[in-house]
Amino acid sequence: MSFSRARTNAELVDRMVGKGLITSLRVAEALKGVDRKNYVPSDWAAYEDSPQRIGFNATISAPHMHAHACENLLTHLDAANDTEGGAVLDVGSGSGYLTAVLHRLAPRATVIGIDHLQGLADLARTNLAKDGVTIGPASKIDIVCGDGRKGWPAHAPYQVIHVGAAAPSIPDALVDQLAAPGRMFIPVGVVEQDIWQVDKDASGAVIRKKLFGVMYVPLTDKEKQWTE
Repeated sequence: MSFSRARTNAELVDRMVGKGLITSLRVAEALKGVDRKNYVPSDWAAYEDSPQRIGFNATISAPHMHAHACENLLTHLDAANDTEGGAVLDVGSGSGYLTAVLHRLAPRATVIGIDHLQGLADLARTNLAKDGVTIGPASKIDIVCGDGRKGWPAHAPYQVIHVGAAAPSIPDALVDQLAAPGRMFIPVGVVEQDIWQVDKDASGAVIRKKLFGVMYVPLTDKEKQWTE
C-alpha cells in the first residue's frame, strides 16, 4: 500500500477504494464523513495512510486498518443499530476517530469510546467537537475514562466491541460483555500480534478466529503507558 499523502479526506478514502482496501460503499461513506484532519496532530500528514503519534504514548491507526475493522464488524453494527438498546464499545479509543466512524455506521446505537488516560479522553472529546460531533447520552455517543480491559458494564451487552491496542490475551471481561450474537475485533499478542475475531452466537457459544498479523501499541496499565 502507498503511504503517499492525499490532498483531502475524500481522496484518501477513494485511494483506499481504488486499491481494494475498502470494498463496502457504506464504510467508504462513513470514513469520508469523519475528517481525519480533526483527529491527528499534523495537518500535513492527516491524509496519509499510516499510523501517527497522538501523544500520551498512543497512536491513531492507519486508515486502512480502521477500514478493515469497520468492514469486519459491519453486519454486527447493523444489528446494534436495529436492536432496542443496541450498543457498541471502542476500547482504547485514543483520538476518538474510530468512535466517530462507528457512530456514523450505527447512529441509533449507543457508541462508547473508552480510554484509561484522562488526557486521551479529553483529547477525543476536543477532536469530536472540532469534527462537529456532539457527545452525550442524547446524541448516542460518549467518551469515558476507565480501564477498557474491563469493558464498560453500564451499557453492556455490546453487539460490537472494537479494541484499538494489542492485549497479551483476550480479556474475559470483554467476552462476557459481548451480546449474543455479537462480535469483537481485537489485536492480540506481545511480540507477534494478530487480529482475532471473537464471535458469540445466539446461544452464547464463543468462537475465536485468527485473521491476520498486525503491529499495535500494547493494551496496558495506564501507569505503564503515561504518567500524567
